[in-house]
Amino acid sequence: MSLDAVNPATGELLKTYDEMTPGETAAAVENAHAAWKSWRKAPFAERARPMRKAAAVLRERKAEFARLMALEMGKPLKQGISEAEKCALGCDYYAEHAEAHLAPEMVKTEASKSYVAFEPIGVVLAVMPWNFPFWQVFRFAAPALMAGNTGVLKHASNVPGCALAIEDVFLQAGFPKGVFRTLLVGSRQVKALIEHPLVSAVTLTGSTPAGKAVAAQAGAVLKKTVLELGGSDPYIILEDADLDDAVNTCATSRLINSGQSCVNAKRFIVVEPLVAAFTEKLVAAMKTRKMGDPLAEGTDIGPQARPDLRDELHTQVMNSVAKGAKLRLGGEIPPGKGSFYPPTVLADVRPGMPAYDEELFGPVASVLAARDEADAVRIANDSIFGLGAAVFTRDAARGERLARELEAGCTFVNTLVASDPRLPFGGIKESGYGRELGTYGIKEFVNIKTVFVK
Repeated sequence: MSLDAVNPATGELLKTYDEMTPGETAAAVENAHAAWKSWRKAPFAERARPMRKAAAVLRERKAEFARLMALEMGKPLKQGISEAEKCALGCDYYAEHAEAHLAPEMVKTEASKSYVAFEPIGVVLAVMPWNFPFWQVFRFAAPALMAGNTGVLKHASNVPGCALAIEDVFLQAGFPKGVFRTLLVGSRQVKALIEHPLVSAVTLTGSTPAGKAVAAQAGAVLKKTVLELGGSDPYIILEDADLDDAVNTCATSRLINSGQSCVNAKRFIVVEPLVAAFTEKLVAAMKTRKMGDPLAEGTDIGPQARPDLRDELHTQVMNSVAKGAKLRLGGEIPPGKGSFYPPTVLADVRPGMPAYDEELFGPVASVLAARDEADAVRIANDSIFGLGAAVFTRDAARGERLARELEAGCTFVNTLVASDPRLPFGGIKESGYGRELGTYGIKEFVNIKTVFVK
């Protein structure tokens, strides 16, 4: 079997990669486990040295990696460069803070000494998606490796070049052989990898159906999982918001990565006095974003990563229109090569439409009207998802109060939702469970051990 890298902007086959055999993947897991036996004992300072070097490699090669992302999944160059820089930031953060995050916690009891220790658990299997092909991997790998674990990566099948480049970063940085391995395999081999006795835990970023499948497979063999899944993030725009700032932020968030992000803004819930003005300004803002060749300077929106994903998105848009949504912008597949889809705005979105009930993974904005603040919160929470959410208001205290009422793992006031190495990231409901990043992220894949000395 093979894995094909296809340029989504042209449909051109870039390269075909041989898929690893089950025997080869099992050997890679065994090597990762063997490496863990010594890596787990390395002092934090020793782990930090190659992690800081990995950050340097990412910065040195960011233009190369941005081009690779553009070719394999269509990310505009400037966004690929930002992604590589963010990966470097994550590496630096954990190189500096991992030891403090995992310092033993003393607990006063009747013992002469009692405390909680945080110890690495072994080989962590990462099943990662194509949309942020570098960042999704580094936000798992930087904390996991600094905690003393080793990692094996099953990346999305359409970004094999990115997967191999990431392994090369760790090797160039000087990590011991086996501490991080890329496994070039398709989804058929995931179950066997999860069941491998030397795999200790699994982390997945991807769709909700994929998360449910991996959770079931890991649960059957009693292995810890962290799942970051789909999202349909609501952005509430209140009557006292700075409308121009809110519109610009909403348009930017909706179109990051050509709309292909779990934490893109997707549902814009606007109180009724502002609906018409907000929609008009949002359409105007979305029109200014340039769609085209992701390798060209100035491109804001590249193609969708695969033709089937573009076609599925278009079906969701058309079904929403058939059920009463008003198409205010876009909504037509452009002629020519590539899996492009234009910035699209749907107004009058209501329950029962895909634009209300489902995740639209592409550059499509859904505008929903709310009677007032309470109704806006009700609509925002009326979703199977719970990843991110945002509120726009000039009253910061009001925004913070509503942020606490929103059912999401990450809530932001007057800015777009984004992950940050310093803060935990993850969702609730069908957006998954567990956390990445921050103190909580590095503690997901450790043995939280009680030590009691009488």
